[in-house]
Amino acid sequence: MTFGIRRPRPLSALRARTTGRVKRSLKRAVVPGYGRPGTGWVRDPRRAARNGVHRRTTIGVGDLLRRLLT
Repeated sequence: MTFGIRRPRPLSALRARTTGRVKRSLKRAVVPGYGRPGTGWVRDPRRAARNGVHRRTTIGVGDLLRRLLT
């Protein structure tokens, strides 16, 4: 697991923002509980715990810029 500063990946960021909007909206309409907060703990608690730790122990470039500018 990574700790510290995340390396920016522009292509991944672009894909995450533009890919799958229609797919996600269809899944939300069809699958009950898809995209709802807290469902990761039901589906895979170990993975949800690791993701929570990763989110709290790493920092991105955008977070650094926000901290410097405020």
